[in-house]
Amino acid sequence: MSTLPPLQHHFAETFPELSVPWQVQEAPEPRLVVLNEGLARELGLDPKWLRGPEGIAFLCGRNLPAGAQPVAQGYSGHQFGQLSPLLGDGRAVLLGELPHRDGHLRDLHVKGAGRTPFARGGDGQAVLGPMLREYLVSEAMHALGVPTTRSLAVLTTGLTVQRQGAEPGAMLVRVARTHLRVGTVQYARLLMGHGRASEDVLGRIVEEVGPEESRGNAGLDLLEHVISVQLRAVAQWMRLGFIHGVMNTDNTTLSGETIDYGPCAFMDRFDPDTVFSSIDRAGRYRYRNQPLIIGWNAARLGEALLPLIDPSPETAAARAMEIVAEVPDRYRAAWGEEMARALGLPAGPEALSLADELVEIMTEHHLDLTGTLRSLTGESSAAPELAEWWARWEAAGPDRGQLARVNPLIIPRNHAVENVLREARDGDLAPFHALLDAVTHPWELRSRQAPSGCDRPGDPDAPPYVTYCGT
Repeated sequence: MSTLPPLQHHFAETFPELSVPWQVQEAPEPRLVVLNEGLARELGLDPKWLRGPEGIAFLCGRNLPAGAQPVAQGYSGHQFGQLSPLLGDGRAVLLGELPHRDGHLRDLHVKGAGRTPFARGGDGQAVLGPMLREYLVSEAMHALGVPTTRSLAVLTTGLTVQRQGAEPGAMLVRVARTHLRVGTVQYARLLMGHGRASEDVLGRIVEEVGPEESRGNAGLDLLEHVISVQLRAVAQWMRLGFIHGVMNTDNTTLSGETIDYGPCAFMDRFDPDTVFSSIDRAGRYRYRNQPLIIGWNAARLGEALLPLIDPSPETAAARAMEIVAEVPDRYRAAWGEEMARALGLPAGPEALSLADELVEIMTEHHLDLTGTLRSLTGESSAAPELAEWWARWEAAGPDRGQLARVNPLIIPRNHAVENVLREARDGDLAPFHALLDAVTHPWELRSRQAPSGCDRPGDPDAPPYVTYCGT
C-alpha cells in the first residue's frame, strides 16, 4: 500500500459525549505475532504491508492517517449484578473504522493499549497468552457461525508486564461491527440524566444499531432488537457448550456479537452448573444461567431506555417489561430451533422433546456435548446410555446429510488451548497456528499437524479447569 488505510472516525464524531480522545501508548519494540490475512483483505488491507514496519506501526495505533481521532470509549455496567456507573475502556483505544467488503464499517480497536482515563487503577497492559487466547477463540466462534467480534492481529510490545510473574506485554487488534453495549446505553442515561440531552444521545444510539423495521417507538425498537440478536447468539452458545463467564451488561453488545473472551471456555463433560471463571464463586454466570442473564440484562437496558419509550416513567416501565417478560419463551423457541438443526429435524414439539431428553441424559452421565452431537453423523460410536433415546431419534426421521455441517468435530478444547498457549509463551508458535487452523475448520480434522487430542475431551482426572478475567 502506498498510502495509509482510509481510517474513519465515525464513533468519535457521532458520540463525543461517550468517549475521550486518547492515543495508544508507544510500544518500544513492537513485533507482529499473528495476523489474520483473510480478515485483513476483507477490510481492504494489504497483509504484506501490515507485516512491514509501517503496517505494524498502524496496528499499534502510532501510524494513523491525518485527521484520525482515536478514542477511549465510556460505558457503565452491572458487574455480577452490581452497578458500576463509570467503567469504560481502561486499556483499550478505538482507532476508528474501516470499510468492510460487505459495505458496512468495522471498528478497529486495540486492547492492551496502555492506561486511559477509565483505567481505575489498572496498568492498562495486556500479556501475550490471554491475547492469543482471545484471537483463537473468537476466530473459532466465527468459523462456527456465532456472531462475534473478530481478531485481526496480536503483537508483542517489547514491554515486560507483571502478572503471576513477568510476562511479555501484548496488544490485540479487535474488529467489530460496533462496540456499543448495554453498558453504553446505561452510561448515556446516567451521564445525561433525564431531559432532552439524554434523549438525544439515546436516539443516536438507536439510529446506529436499531432495527431497520420500526414499531414506531425508538426505545422499544432497540430493546426488541437487542433481545432478538442476543437470544440467537446465546442459543448458539448453549448448543456448542460455550460458557462466556462474565456476562456483565458492559459485555452485552447491542449488535449481538460475542465480546470479551477472558474467562470463557467450552464444556467437556455436560453439567448445567459448570463455571470456569475464578471470580464467579456464586455461579452467577454458570452454563444454565446464560439465558436468564440475557433477560436480566435486557431489563437493565429497558430501564436505561425509559426516556425514549414514554414520557411517563410508569407507562414506559410497563411497556418495556411486556417485552422483557417474553424472553423465557423466546429463548425456548430459539434453543428449540438450534437443537432441531443439531438433531437434523424440523423445528417443532418432537425435536424439542428429543432435545430435552438428550440434555437429561447428558447431565446424568456427564457426556461430552460436542462428541455426543457429532456421533449422530455415524462417524463414531454413540455412548451406550443413548441407546433408547437414539431409537426414538431415528424414528423421527432425521436428515443425516446436514448433521456434519451443523455439529462440529473440533472446538477449542480447554486442554488443547492451554497447551498451545504454554508453548507460545515459551517462544514456539507452531502449535498455536496448528490449533488455530483446526478450530477455524471445525467440521473436519484436516491436518496431521493438528494438536493431539484437539478433537476430544481432556483427561477426566485432571484438576477442574479455571479461567481468569482481566489478564
